Amino acid sequence: MNMDFSNLFSVAGKTVVVTGGSRGIGEMIAAGFLSQGAKVIISSRKAKACEETVERLKGQYGGEIYAIPSDVGTLLGINHLADEIAKREDKIDVLINNAGVAWGATLEDFPESGWDKVMDVNVKGVFFLTQKLMPLLRKSASAEEPARVINIASIDGMHTSPMSGFAYGTSKAAVIHLTRFMGAHLAGEHILVNGIAPGPFPTYMLSTGVGFKGETDGVDWQSIGDRNPSGRVGAPSDVAGLSIFLSSKASAYITGHTIPCDGGIVSSS
Repeated sequence: MNMDFSNLFSVAGKTVVVTGGSRGIGEMIAAGFLSQGAKVIISSRKAKACEETVERLKGQYGGEIYAIPSDVGTLLGINHLADEIAKREDKIDVLINNAGVAWGATLEDFPESGWDKVMDVNVKGVFFLTQKLMPLLRKSASAEEPARVINIASIDGMHTSPMSGFAYGTSKAAVIHLTRFMGAHLAGEHILVNGIAPGPFPTYMLSTGVGFKGETDGVDWQSIGDRNPSGRVGAPSDVAGLSIFLSSKASAYITGHTIPCDGGIVSSS
């Protein structure tokens, strides 16, 4: 029996793609990988936001990071992102499907356009970007060092949110089941697929959902954390740490599962 525990949690030298990486949970994850010696490629729709995040993270952590702006809610954008990555990289070790959108409306007023936008980004984008990047993931994958896909779902796909997230919660439940399917189908190719279901984190999306119009500074995050069994909202190290674990040797026998990162909300609801 091999009892080698060296580099158990290391991601140094891995090439990691993070969609929706210019802010929020995506930026937290990108920062975590960069700080641990990985090469990071971020993407989101807005080129300026991408470049600002690249400069900010490079200034904080050094290392190698660059951006490819693209819209993963469309096949045109997905193909653009995959093609640009293939021009620059021989392989991908980790794909983080984090890009996501929400739409708030009552059941009676929910528009088809809002439903379609949420499903296109949150579900279709996850599936087709993974499909297009399979050649680069396969080049990285081996029995000794599997490639990884991590789908960022939400606890709203596991329980009923008090907010009117009809499309959002449904899309994230779909991501959780898609993760099972992908995990089952790709395990034999040494590509491990797992998910993370975040709870409340101090992000633009949550700020918008609780009435702060996207502002993250000056928000009373503790008042939101007080409703959590753990008494706080998530920290960047929480979601980055779980992402790094799911990308390291320590998780090489785990696939098809989605892990809540929520301070105990799902388990207590």
